[in-house]
Amino acid sequence: MDSMARIDGYAAALVDVFRAEGDLDGLSDEFFGAAQALEANPELRETLGDRRIPVERKQAIVGDLVGQRASNVTVASIDLLIATGHIRDLTSVAERLADVAAAEHGAVLAEVRSAADLDAEQVARLEAALSKAVGRKVEAKVIVDPKVVGGVVTKIGDTVFDGSVRARLDELRDEWG
Repeated sequence: MDSMARIDGYAAALVDVFRAEGDLDGLSDEFFGAAQALEANPELRETLGDRRIPVERKQAIVGDLVGQRASNVTVASIDLLIATGHIRDLTSVAERLADVAAAEHGAVLAEVRSAADLDAEQVARLEAALSKAVGRKVEAKVIVDPKVVGGVVTKIGDTVFDGSVRARLDELRDEWG
């Protein structure tokens, strides 16, 4: 099975599980956040992907790190990817799952990277501006990324809107030579 088919399969299965739990939106948000948190630490990412480390140990690590902040359903879903040897697909599965959940509302997913967490009002304003720009309803998933420095970088499908301070400084540097 190729990786895209595998990712789509896991995402479809999680949609069914999260729907059965009665909270597709909330659980997909939680799963997305947990995936981003685990992905943000390169050493942890390497540990979880190391086939020499027993599955039970990796699951215990995830339980310790995510279990206090996430539901049992989210932790069990991550544990499934560990048990099947596909934890390296975690972020891709989370993104695909978020795409499907957004599509249920007739929306497209926007991955928003910001140096700081955005409050609900900021996210709502950003979603409105992006919806106007792309001509469709947009649901934003915010990822705190210190590399952004300031502003936001937004990806919708293959389109990137770079409103970061770094991009603006690069533009100024290019203009002034």
